[in-house]
Amino acid sequence: MNYRSESIIIATAVSVGISLISMCLRCFVRLRVVRAFGKDDATMVVAMIFNLAFAICTFAGAKYGFGQQMTWFMDKPGYLRYALLYWWLGQNFYLVTAIIAKISIAMTLLRITPNKIHTVILYTISASTILVGTMFVLVSIFECTPVDFFWNRLTKSGKCVDPNALVGIAYTASVVAAVADFVLGLLPCFIIWNLQMNRRTKIALAGIMGLGCIAGATVIARIPYLSAYKHADFLHATHAVSICSNIETGVGITASSLATLRPIFRFLRDTTSGSRSRKRPTENSYPLSSVANNSDKHHWVDKTGGYHGMSTTITGRQPSMQNVSTESITPLYQGMKVERSFQVEVA
Repeated sequence: MNYRSESIIIATAVSVGISLISMCLRCFVRLRVVRAFGKDDATMVVAMIFNLAFAICTFAGAKYGFGQQMTWFMDKPGYLRYALLYWWLGQNFYLVTAIIAKISIAMTLLRITPNKIHTVILYTISASTILVGTMFVLVSIFECTPVDFFWNRLTKSGKCVDPNALVGIAYTASVVAAVADFVLGLLPCFIIWNLQMNRRTKIALAGIMGLGCIAGATVIARIPYLSAYKHADFLHATHAVSICSNIETGVGITASSLATLRPIFRFLRDTTSGSRSRKRPTENSYPLSSVANNSDKHHWVDKTGGYHGMSTTITGRQPSMQNVSTESITPLYQGMKVERSFQVEVA
């Protein structure tokens, strides 16, 4: 295994590892913390599944010859067959992953933007991604006739699409993908700036979502290497394409998932503070006497009598958390009402 194969494995492992961790945390937040697992989350889970399949094909392909020159296969004809098969499978898994991930990000942004212009932009990006992406997937799948001639070219007869035409389609798809990544990375800055949250939170969320621009940058970085598709020694020549493709999908999934993780910090803080309160009760602490849900309100009443005739009632509107992805990024509470009454005895 040469340095090119090793670099493919390292880039893939880091990319898929980080994206998988962020995806698991996203599912935990949406299912356990806010209890609002939406369609955009489910769509990104599907994208992660295809991304894992893409990574598996990349690992297997690196074992059988990704990054190797054709002379390396002279005494390993079986390795060439498997290397070409995993390359074909991996490319198709990559294309599907990129399409679904972009659609999921667009769905998330459509959920939080009230601006009609932003909505039109997101629908346009989604439609373009689906149209061009699907065209490239079909060309990739049926690149050769019969299909398995792509990896059985040493033992079967057949024909494939003209490499120049394939490169042209790849250029078109890459330009559309890069534009989509940059739009989906920059548009959240304008959307989030109009939401009701403090400036620090806006900057943090915009920065996280802006990581999607890195995916667009990797697409642009990959464009000069697309001519390797028509190279006779293309398993060796396309190693940079494999690396950039893995980074692109990994960054897209990671950026989208990180933007949903803000509630986990509040969850961990509340869990930690609750655990400390149970272990080390303070001298002046007292138990909550009454906590009850009444329709959409949350009540707390102090009935301990430990304050010499004074009682306190706190009433607040509790936001509903239905099992749909319609909550705002930072839930808005409608205020708290505090009532305090005193009982005075005159001798």
